[in-house]
Amino acid sequence: MGPRRQDDDDMDGREGDAGQEASSGRQDSAGPMVGAADGDVPDAADPGCSEAERAEAGSCESRDAGTQAPAPGVDGSPAPGADQRVAAVRRFVAAGRRWRAAQLVGCAAVLAVALTGGAIALGTDRGAATVPAASTAVDPGVLGGGDLDAGITALQTHLRTQPKDSGSWATLGLAYVEQARTKGDPSRYAQADKALRRSLALVPDNDQALAGRAALAAARHDFEDALTYAEKALRQNPYSERALSSRIDALVELGRYAEASKAAETADARKPGVPVFTRYAYARELRGDVAAARRVLKQALAGATSPGDIAYVSAQLGQLAWNQGDYRTALTCYARALAADDTYLPALEGRARAQAASGDRAAAIKGMETVVARYPLPGPLVELGELYEARGAAGDRARARRQYALVDAWIALARANGVDADLDTALAAADHGDRAAALRAARAEWARRHTVHTADALAWALHVNGRDAEALPYARRATTTGYRNAAFLYHRGTIELATGHRTAGRASLTSALRLNPGFSPLGAAEARKALEATQ
Repeated sequence: MGPRRQDDDDMDGREGDAGQEASSGRQDSAGPMVGAADGDVPDAADPGCSEAERAEAGSCESRDAGTQAPAPGVDGSPAPGADQRVAAVRRFVAAGRRWRAAQLVGCAAVLAVALTGGAIALGTDRGAATVPAASTAVDPGVLGGGDLDAGITALQTHLRTQPKDSGSWATLGLAYVEQARTKGDPSRYAQADKALRRSLALVPDNDQALAGRAALAAARHDFEDALTYAEKALRQNPYSERALSSRIDALVELGRYAEASKAAETADARKPGVPVFTRYAYARELRGDVAAARRVLKQALAGATSPGDIAYVSAQLGQLAWNQGDYRTALTCYARALAADDTYLPALEGRARAQAASGDRAAAIKGMETVVARYPLPGPLVELGELYEARGAAGDRARARRQYALVDAWIALARANGVDADLDTALAAADHGDRAAALRAARAEWARRHTVHTADALAWALHVNGRDAEALPYARRATTTGYRNAAFLYHRGTIELATGHRTAGRASLTSALRLNPGFSPLGAAEARKALEATQ
C-alpha cells in the first residue's frame, strides 16, 4: 500500500505530449542492420487488416466497435486474440461492479489462462515513450495535436503508399508504445516491435528506430536493453532527445542514480526542453533535492506550449507536492493539468489521491472509479480497493476484492505481452494477495535492478512473510538516497519495530506521517496505530 511509484507500469511515463518530441529527431543511418529478422518484418502490401480479422469480421470496417481497438496497424495486426483480451479486461472492469466477488475471481482465473496462451503467441520481451521525428511526408503536428489515435491513423495511411519510409515506421513504433501507455493496452507493444524492426530493416542503425527500441524496452521494463539501445542511438545522433531521455530513464530504473544525474546534466546541455527537464527534476528528487526538482519543473512548465506538455508537467508538480504532504498545492497543480487536458489520466488519478488525503473520500472514490473504468492499471486499482476498505460501507469489502482481482488480470495481460510485471506483483500481492508470490516477484525484480523502489518492495515482501531481520537492510537501503517517500518510511518503521529497534521505528513512523499524513488510505492508519501501540 502507498503512493504511486514514479515508474508505475511506466504506463504513467515521464513524458509529455506524444508529439512533443515528434519534431525534434532526425533521420541518419550507418552500420549493419540491427533488430530485423526474417518473418518479423510485416508485409505492407495489405496493411488494412490481418487474415484473422478478415476471417472474424469480414472486413476491418465491420469489426465490433465495442472493442474500442484502434485501426489495425500497417505493421501487421496484433497477435490473434490480442484485441479481444484487452477488450475482455475492459469488459471485466465494467462487469466487476455488478458481479459478486467469487464470480469475478473465477473470471480472473479464466482470463489468466487465456493470457497464458497469448504469451506463447506473442513471445516475451519488456516504459515510457513519446514519438521521434516523423518523415517530412507526415506532419509531426498530427501527433503533437493531442489526438494520438488520429496521428497513428495518418501514419498508417501514409505507409500504405510509402512503405519504405523508415522515419514514419519509427514514428509509428513509438506511437504504439505511447498508445500502450495511455490506453493501458500492452498488446500494442507487439505492434511497436514490428514497426521498429521494419524501420531498421529499411535503414540500418537509424537513430529514430534505435531510440524507439530503447523506449519499447523501457516500457517492457527491460532497462538493460533500454540503455543499450539508447547508447546506440546516441552514437548515431548525440542530440536525439528521445535517446537522451531514455538513457536517463534506464539509469534511474537500474538504480544507477549518480550516472543518471550526470546523464541528465548532459541531456540538459545538449537538448534542453520539457522531456529532459522532467527527468532532470526526478533525478534531483531521488537524491532528496526537492527544491531543485520543483524549480526545474516550474522551468519546464514555463516552456511548455502544447496542452499535452502543460498537463504532463503540471501533474508532475502535483505529484511532487503530494509527496511532501502539500495537498493544496497538489490540487492546484492537478487542476491546471486538467484545464489543459481534462482527460489526462495521471492528473485525474493524482487529484483523487490528493482528495483522499485531504479527507474528501467521496470525491476521491468517484474520481478513482473514473480512472479505473478507463484504464485498469495496478496502481489505481489498489488505491481504489483501499479507499473502499477505508470507507467500510456495506459491500465495500467485496468491492475492494474485485479491484485486487483485476490487478492480477492486468498483470497476466502485461506478461502475455512481454512486460516484466514483477514489481507490480510484489507491491500488490504483499498487502492484497499471495504473500509467497509477492516475495518471489520481489526477489526476481531485485536480481534485475537495485533501485529504491525494488529495495522497498523486497523489504515489505520479506516483512509480510515474517522475515523481518532479513528485511531490515533493504528497508534502510530504500531510504538512504534522500528520496522523501512516506510509504518507504512507514515500511521501514514497521520493520524496525518488528526487529526490536523501538526508537528508530518510532522515528521512522513519525517521519512518514509528518511528511505525508495521507500517503495511503490504509497504510497511514496502520502507521498511527503502530505509533500509539509503542506509547
